[in-house]
Amino acid sequence: MVGKASNKPKKAAKKGDGSKPVLLSGGNPQIPKGHGEAPVRAYLDAMPGWKQGVGRRLDALVERTVPDVRKAVKWNSPLYGAPDAPPDHWFLSFHCFDRYVKVTFFQGSSLHPTPPETSKYPDVRYFHIHEDDELDEARFADWVRQASQLPNEKM
Repeated sequence: MVGKASNKPKKAAKKGDGSKPVLLSGGNPQIPKGHGEAPVRAYLDAMPGWKQGVGRRLDALVERTVPDVRKAVKWNSPLYGAPDAPPDHWFLSFHCFDRYVKVTFFQGSSLHPTPPETSKYPDVRYFHIHEDDELDEARFADWVRQASQLPNEKM
């Protein structure tokens, strides 16, 4: 029927043929988990539209702020860890949603000033970046610097 809303759930993303990653809900790339630059680069390359520019900018800011930062992809999100933290500990991640990129600071409640978005987990804080937002690079880099010096979260 025309004009009638469907109550059927949306179909899940179909498996790709291997040439391009599948985009999940919100345009988040489905990237196999892995450690190092290659899986993070694959994630950034697969981010859709304006989100790709945001992802590349965030990655570059983290690299400049934390020399020798460790990288990985888990749960279809890039993770960043301090060079001296244990291999399975991380301070930051981000993830694509329909209208924004969500940056997660795992010890964000200890940052000054705290990132604006709260979480059901008391220590976690989020920072959302929408398409037309101006990113305050100095503030973001300061959060990254602070977060990298705190105990990283085990994942």
